[in-house]
Amino acid sequence: MTKEQPAFSSYGKRINLFTSNAASPQPAAHLASNDMLSGDTSAIAHAWRPPRLLLTLLGDYWWQRNEQLPSAALVALLAEFGVSDTAARAALSRLVRHDLLVTSKHGRQTFYRLSDRAVQVFNEGSRRIFSFGLQSRAWDGVWSLVAFSIPEENRQLRYVLRDRLRWLGFAPLYDGLWISPHDSLSEAASQLAELSIRTTTMFRAHVVEGTPEAGLPRQAWDLDALRAQYQQFIDAVQPLEARLREGIFSPEEALKSRTRIMDTWRSFPAMDPDLPDEILPPDWPRAHARQLFITMYDELGPLAQRRVQQVIARYAPDLARNATYHASNTWIVVEPAGKSAPPH
Repeated sequence: MTKEQPAFSSYGKRINLFTSNAASPQPAAHLASNDMLSGDTSAIAHAWRPPRLLLTLLGDYWWQRNEQLPSAALVALLAEFGVSDTAARAALSRLVRHDLLVTSKHGRQTFYRLSDRAVQVFNEGSRRIFSFGLQSRAWDGVWSLVAFSIPEENRQLRYVLRDRLRWLGFAPLYDGLWISPHDSLSEAASQLAELSIRTTTMFRAHVVEGTPEAGLPRQAWDLDALRAQYQQFIDAVQPLEARLREGIFSPEEALKSRTRIMDTWRSFPAMDPDLPDEILPPDWPRAHARQLFITMYDELGPLAQRRVQQVIARYAPDLARNATYHASNTWIVVEPAGKSAPPH
């Protein structure tokens, strides 16, 4: 039996836009760490890719704005996180090449804003990120299974299929047999058809009484490792919440902490298969972690907004007041029982 390790899915790759190679992004180092949630800008600059960081900042404070910002302001925003001028300008060029930023020239100055494509991706991802963990899924006790056989010479196709199945909430029970407690077979069938994989069987089934513990479907997920990731997030954020209650956050600290907390939390929808309560161990920490995320994201918003406005005002005073934060309830939606199809 293969125990599924927490991993970033296609969704995570799409939301963490172009963290490395744009054609085939590699999983970023896991973000739920004390280093990433500390005030150490060198750790942040090392763990974050500047293109992803810039998109996070623009999505959080320049969402649905048509005005373009001068490149100097964007470089200065990245400098708040320890990103060098050279790395910042390389990030701008890269995002333009991949149609995630729109650019224009006015005299000797270059200006940028999010492209329509980037806004669409940001909107889709934000709805998922902020709704994740809001409600428990009802479960009928039936498992969905996908069995497939792909020749070794087509192993790249196998990797693509595995990634899409993970996004749909499946995990490998055995090498060629993937399982999910959710009724996602129609979505799985669409992915198999799109990839032209015909050597496959899909079915729904109950676990037979007498199945040994080691053979139970829940063993497909490493819930101990996932619990540890949630606990690490909680342990890192709780001291920040205490500081917030004491009123000792500066605008600079608020911007850094809010951005780091957001970037850490958004890895969880890709790692956590959102299993039914009946399968989860007692005292599952997701609800506590989510409460901390929502509290810190919302309450640090005004201070973080102030810092973004201060930075932009150095280079575009007339535009600075347009930078605004968005609270979590801007994005929260109640999702249907099944997940949407993965991005392509």
